[in-house]
Parts: sequence; C-alpha cells; structure tokens
Amino acid sequence: MIKVLLAEDQGMMRGALALLLNLEDDIEVVAQVGHGDEVVDTALRTRPDVALLDIEMPGRGGLDSAADLRERLPECAVLILTTFGRPGYLRRAMEAGARGFLVKDGPVEDLADAVRRVLRGERVIDPALAAAALSTGPSPLTDRERDVLATAADGSTISDISARLHLSESTVRNYLSSAIGKTGTRNRIEAARLARHNGWL
Repeated sequence: MIKVLLAEDQGMMRGALALLLNLEDDIEVVAQVGHGDEVVDTALRTRPDVALLDIEMPGRGGLDSAADLRERLPECAVLILTTFGRPGYLRRAMEAGARGFLVKDGPVEDLADAVRRVLRGERVIDPALAAAALSTGPSPLTDRERDVLATAADGSTISDISARLHLSESTVRNYLSSAIGKTGTRNRIEAARLARHNGWL
C-alpha cells in the first residue's frame, strides 16, 4: 500500500480527497492535517510514502512544509495540489523539493496516478502550468524584496514595514523602489498584485 499524508485546510475538500484516494486498491490515507505547522510532526510519526500538500494553509504553507520534509524525511515524495496554479509557485515548489504540482480543477483520476508516479521518482506537473512557467520566467525579486513587498501588500506604511521587518525606513524604500522597477509597475500595490498573481510572493 502507498501511504499518503493529506494536508489541506478546507475540511470538506480534505475529506473528499481522502475518500477518493482510499477507494484506490493500492493507496491508503494514513494521516490528515488542516494546519501547515502539523505537517512535519505528523509525517515523522506516520512515515507516509507521499505527502499531498496544499500551498496556502494556516501556519506554514505547503512550500515551506515541502522544504522541511525534504530535510527531515527525504524518502517522502511531495506532491503539491493547489487552487493557485501560478508559475512562480511551480518554480518555488520544485526548488523546495516537490516532485509534482497539480491544480485542483484537474481530473480526479489524475490524482491517484500522480501519487503513484511521484513515488516511482517521476516528476508530475500540470502541462498548462508548466508552459506558463516557462513563458513567465523566474522571479526577478530577491528574497528581501519579496519580504518587503509581501509586507506592503496590505497597505502598510513605510514605518509599519520597517518595524515589522526590523529594517530602516530608507532600506524599506529602496527595496520597494527596486521591486517596482523590476516588475515594471507604477507603485507598490501594483507590484505586490503582479508578484502575487505570478506566484512570486
């Protein structure tokens, strides 16, 4: 049996996915979590063959959890399943060690097949998303620019961002200016919107 850990914050979706996967003769969902902070501890306890992770969860997101699993439980294959089919997310998932990336609106029979394939060591990527990732290119933002832009996305002031990230106000302005220039936008709100749309934040 292929043992699967399922991490999805929406209870109904998590239950439906578990039900569908458990209908397969060779797959058993051995653990379900709804919070990103529970992923690694649960995986270490249940030793799944495959971890099926959502990207956006409370606590640690799926991309951070994928990187944690690669370090703490490298024999566990990670498959990202998300509503957010953004090119930047795909790139970041691969960098975090994920072997697969599927969007939730794909055919349900593809999911069980993807679980089997990533366990065999194959890469499984939604074809439309792979094409979009190639055409969009990598994120032009540095890690610090991304942090500042993500913090600015809710309309926070320069001094708020400065206090939250422990940076001087002039440094915050420089990072924001650089991010705006790299994204070709007119202001930080547009830059954050574009970066989020492309999965860079």
